[in-house]
Amino acid sequence: MTVPSADLPHRLRDALVAADFTVDTVAGLLGPVAHGALARNQTAPGLARTTDGSPLATLTRLFLLQAAVPRSAADAALPDLVDRLAVEGVLEAGVGEVRARLDCRPYSAPDALGDHDFWVVSDLTPGLDGAPNHVTSDHVLGISSASTSLAQLTIREDVASALDLGTGCGVQALHLATHAGRVVATDVNPRALRVARLNAALNGLDQVEVRDGSYFEPVRGEQFDLIATNPPFVISPGNRERLVYRDSGLPGDRVVEDIVRTAPRHLVEGGWCQVLANWVIAKGQPWDERLAGWLGAGPDGPECDALVVQREVLDPAAYVELWLADEGAVGTPDYLRRYDTWLSWFEEQGIEGVGFGWINLRRRVAGEAGPVRHRLEEWPYDIEQPIASAIAAWGDAVDELRRTDDDALLGRRLLLAEGVVQETVGAPGAEDPEAIVLRQQRGFRRGHAADTVTAAIVGACDGELALGVIVDAVAQLLEQDAADLRATYLPVVRQLVEDGFLTL
Repeated sequence: MTVPSADLPHRLRDALVAADFTVDTVAGLLGPVAHGALARNQTAPGLARTTDGSPLATLTRLFLLQAAVPRSAADAALPDLVDRLAVEGVLEAGVGEVRARLDCRPYSAPDALGDHDFWVVSDLTPGLDGAPNHVTSDHVLGISSASTSLAQLTIREDVASALDLGTGCGVQALHLATHAGRVVATDVNPRALRVARLNAALNGLDQVEVRDGSYFEPVRGEQFDLIATNPPFVISPGNRERLVYRDSGLPGDRVVEDIVRTAPRHLVEGGWCQVLANWVIAKGQPWDERLAGWLGAGPDGPECDALVVQREVLDPAAYVELWLADEGAVGTPDYLRRYDTWLSWFEEQGIEGVGFGWINLRRRVAGEAGPVRHRLEEWPYDIEQPIASAIAAWGDAVDELRRTDDDALLGRRLLLAEGVVQETVGAPGAEDPEAIVLRQQRGFRRGHAADTVTAAIVGACDGELALGVIVDAVAQLLEQDAADLRATYLPVVRQLVEDGFLTL
């Protein structure tokens, strides 16, 4: 693929708009059965649904189903563009038919600002209809579950500048451009750089600047309000052809550690870095203890609050199987040898599992009083997506609680967060429940085991009375010492604020 001429992305966008090539219209054309089959990499039902020769059907067959289309149909769907797209490496044009060399598909994924409609160019989806799944080392991955997860994780507050570190096809840069005045996207893969530039132009996002270079090298000395990254985090022995989109070339989870240690210097005060990553679970060491060692500021480094969430853990065998399948190695002559080599390497390295999750860093304001907050937790449970708002709310709560001592907290009015309900367990007709649980219906959907005092305090937090008044009233009602109740339940209230059950 060459660098496209200036007007080509705009003319391609005009053609896609004219064909009404959107997520909803494609889904309607295919119907639920064919659409579901395509999600499983099967094209036969879709081919049967796209035979009317319309521009929408032609583009769907050409790009999503990777089928050859008649030259006349391609010219009708992409007027005066087929030959130019062939020169740029997007299409392969013969005398009578046209095939896609790159994928171009509508993309609509929710983030914290709502749904956005984009078109995304990438390399063709490998493995359709059971075909060999081999990809080249410079493969440019399209939309994946990891990319949509990061999009839903990323905080969407209006910012002046944002960095998409390791941009790939540029999908995170597209999301960032909806709320950032300036977006820098970096990558080391020349093909990814060209595709990312094409995607920015195709979607009319002039504020996206794509730079060549490894990790933070292209932005040396620069700082951003927001950094979002889905780095090449696969943990492997590195004894095969490197797939740039997933393999960093660094040992173990070193790439993630380096990003976590380096990112704070590239954040403005109050700025966020959000990382979707894998990490090693080493024998004899708790995962959170190991990752906590990455979070220190270091000599003269800026301090960051951190929320690290482990969403999933895979044992070595499951992890190896996942990534061998990803590169199409299943069924190849050396599959068992590579499987055994990878497993043996894990054993030699003392790796007993691999964690997957999020690392969220927020740079502290210089001179701000109070300790940093490093929270590392395992949370494999169902959450509300997009989760970004809950991440931002955690950061705000930590910041506010740090500035609020106990006396000040007693003077604050608290409000029960939206979607918090109380669940009780006990025998029917019993005067008191055996257990009380406060349960969130939003965000992390956490549960908090509560006693009657906690439930009473929380139930009275309607924004009208100061916390101290509420605690004293509960003490009087239960005939307990007010000072003792304050000492016992202020830490509980602080935790409920940090966890999002109560807001100040």
